[in-house]
Amino acid sequence: MRQILLALGAVMAFGATAIPAAAQVKLRLAHALSTSEPVHKASEAFAKAVNERSGGKLRITVFPSEQLGPNKEVYEQVRHGAPIIQLADPAFMADYVPDLGVMNGPYLLDNPQQFKMLLASDWYKEMDKEMQKAGFRALSFNYFFGIRNMIGSKPFRSPADIKGVTVRIAPNPMWVETFKALGARGVPLPWTEVYSALAQHVVDAVEAPLGSLVGSKLQEQRKILSLTGHFTAYVGLVMNEKIFESLSPDLQKILIEESVKAGEAMTATTIENDKKLIEDLKKQGVTVVSDVNVKAFRDATAPVYSAFPKWTPGLYPRIRKILDQK
Repeated sequence: MRQILLALGAVMAFGATAIPAAAQVKLRLAHALSTSEPVHKASEAFAKAVNERSGGKLRITVFPSEQLGPNKEVYEQVRHGAPIIQLADPAFMADYVPDLGVMNGPYLLDNPQQFKMLLASDWYKEMDKEMQKAGFRALSFNYFFGIRNMIGSKPFRSPADIKGVTVRIAPNPMWVETFKALGARGVPLPWTEVYSALAQHVVDAVEAPLGSLVGSKLQEQRKILSLTGHFTAYVGLVMNEKIFESLSPDLQKILIEESVKAGEAMTATTIENDKKLIEDLKKQGVTVVSDVNVKAFRDATAPVYSAFPKWTPGLYPRIRKILDQK
């Protein structure tokens, strides 16, 4: 509650009045992950570039590991006007713009690079406007977070293997519906609690990108990694729309351009690092299961795209038309 009151205070402080050109604008960049993950390094690089390029007019400080509060609370802080840039997931942004949830649907992409087709589409331009109406300004959504896989105490080669297994899931509807379709027992937990949840057998398996899995040292708790590839995850940076509009055009341009650059760099790094991480995990005694029946998983999760009544009718066919272009 205190954080929400502070956020509301920030709204009153900023309002819709333009910030004087000579004033230094201090922004906090929040994310839930550890400092060893690629997304933290990308956040630091973005902050450094913005600080330098703006000549000190914009000063961004990065706060990892939910230091500013759990993800859902930070989204509310941003929406209410707090001077925070939030590392945002489309599935969480779907709380404010429901159609964005499709961007994180199961087995949506054949390869990570396909996501660029969505970002370049007229559909995404519409979503961008809807985010602004909801109080958010998306600086970019091109940060490839990784392909999400499963780590547990047994292999997950088919949906039958995961049925009844207690799995930590992100606390949002896309994860809930996907793992319900697979017959797993999904347990929504903040990411900062995952390691201890595995250690205490609160959950028996976790799904995550390789970078997050290794960054949080989950391989210390479970030794079988199944390359299910159920989500191809992209994230981005969002801030309060009124605060963004209060900035001068040159500062707005710096924020957007440097966010895009950091996303492109993180995407390249993540793709390259994932290859290395597999080999590193094998050296640490992790069994990597690659003979996964992806078709069975895709078929089992197909009904998920019909589970969101708030989506615009025909949304998924429209997305498929964009992605299936040659």
